Amino acid sequence: MRPPLRVAVVGLGVISRFYLAALRDAPDLRLVAVCDEDPRKAFAHGVPGHTDHVRLLEEEHPDAVVVTVPNDVHHRICKDALERDVAVCVEKPLALTAGEGAELERLAEQRDVPLFTAFHRRHNAAVERLARECAGAPVAEMTVRYLERIEEHAGDDGWYLDPRRCGGGCVADNGPNAFDLVRLLLGPAEAVSARIERDAAGIDRRAGIGLRAGPARARVLLDWSYPGERKDVEVRLADGRALRADMLDGHPGFKGSLWHEYVGVLRAFARCVRGRVAYDGGLAALRLVEDVYRLEKA
Repeated sequence: MRPPLRVAVVGLGVISRFYLAALRDAPDLRLVAVCDEDPRKAFAHGVPGHTDHVRLLEEEHPDAVVVTVPNDVHHRICKDALERDVAVCVEKPLALTAGEGAELERLAEQRDVPLFTAFHRRHNAAVERLARECAGAPVAEMTVRYLERIEEHAGDDGWYLDPRRCGGGCVADNGPNAFDLVRLLLGPAEAVSARIERDAAGIDRRAGIGLRAGPARARVLLDWSYPGERKDVEVRLADGRALRADMLDGHPGFKGSLWHEYVGVLRAFARCVRGRVAYDGGLAALRLVEDVYRLEKA
């Protein structure tokens, strides 16, 4: 029996609690260190704590790192890990720009080190059922709704509302997860239309995006000002059947579905690291984000 993979978590913001909980119960992964620039967070988890990720990498020698830091730091931390042959699981988006993402993918390929983007919604139980129901059946059209109030989600992580750090607004933040669900069910897609509403500060708070994947059409609806939370996928098959996945069904409480989704993320990451399965590194979703912003200006 192989020993568990030794995993470090870099970044202890609002999403890290889901990773830490999943790591506690993962039979083939073991948390060996954490890192955060805030010492109060870094030294509160019963494992070696660091405030500098390079020092963590060089002193703890983990097999893999989970990178859950603000988007503008993804590239630097992932690059430092890949250069030390440490496998990477990075929160979406892969990087702040498609250029940065492409550089990371090239580096991962050159060094033959896994680079895995955590699209947690594809591991939602309702989405997994929907994917099984759609398997082998041509899809005519689909709609992904990703609606929430960002201030409730962000909590103390104010960087979400800084476009320079987030990469934009709802399109940059929620877009990758929604685009990944389109690609999961339809395959490679291209953006064909974009309607974006911005607030007084210029941040995109709502968006309606049209995608095309071969003969199929998809609509992605994003909202950062929604009173509450709604996350669902509707599919109409070519034979006329209508299917739906409510990602929040059966998961009461704000962000309740994320607990089981991140168990799935780490399970898939472990398979990726062990070499049993390939995984999309996240560059396609990041390119769709940039395409949508370009369409807005066209």
